Amino acid sequence: MTAAPLSGRRAQAARNDELILEAARAVFTADPGAPISAVAERAGVGISALYRRYGSKEALLQKLCGDGLKLYIAACEKSLAMDGDPWEAFATYMVEIVEADSSSLTIALAGTFHPTEELYRDSTRAAELAVEVHRRAIEAEVLRPDITVADISLLFEQLASIKLGDEPRTVELRHRYLALMLDSMRMPPAHRPLPGPPPSEAELEQRWAPPS
Repeated sequence: MTAAPLSGRRAQAARNDELILEAARAVFTADPGAPISAVAERAGVGISALYRRYGSKEALLQKLCGDGLKLYIAACEKSLAMDGDPWEAFATYMVEIVEADSSSLTIALAGTFHPTEELYRDSTRAAELAVEVHRRAIEAEVLRPDITVADISLLFEQLASIKLGDEPRTVELRHRYLALMLDSMRMPPAHRPLPGPPPSEAELEQRWAPPS
């Protein structure tokens, strides 16, 4: 059965919520100490509309991290549900996590708010699933046996730290280095062409250009 369309007011509220979350992610991953007013400004909504949805900055941070955990859980479950090539299942997990970019939230927001009971539960579930994804790849002998779950967690953070050029270029570079990582993690080792061009000298130097 097709869901009934939202009324005009409810549709606008849903759109505002989407704008707020997109803005909050951008603002707080760039500066975890930014005020909540910066989120409202970036989202183009009134501060009162923001506070009607999220009563505090803490609540907004909890929502962002909760959504990130749910994406992580979904990526693990997708990998574990795959039949066939065990390496492809593991590689799919890696790709899905990088595309979800939940590690950017970890880097920026860890220790900046008080987790809720739901966040603790989802965090426990995510950790259990990550262990299972790792265990299957090790037992199938497609993943280097000296790579641990903690190693993989920090590899995700390394990829999330890549920010060069606009968003599409950043995504392209993250996938390039993910491919390089995957080839080094695989048993037996693989050597495939890397996706996307390497960063140019101009791109690297542009990071030092003062704001105009």
